[in-house]
Amino acid sequence: MLTNPKVVFSFTAISFLMFFTEPAYAYLDPGTGSMILQAVIGAIAGSAVAIKIFWKRIKYFFLRLIGKAKETE
Repeated sequence: MLTNPKVVFSFTAISFLMFFTEPAYAYLDPGTGSMILQAVIGAIAGSAVAIKIFWKRIKYFFLRLIGKAKETE
């Protein structure tokens, strides 16, 4: 199953990093939580704008995928 050398190396590296880590004892202040919340809200807003801009192309892609789009000659 894992015959690809890149997959084997990736799995080994991730396993090594997961099992041989030490606690960081880091402090996250309230500003960090607000920054993460702003990033999530920004990503949602950006995705909504991108969908709005490209809605016709997205709609045509899915209609063509299921075979209901009209073919133009």
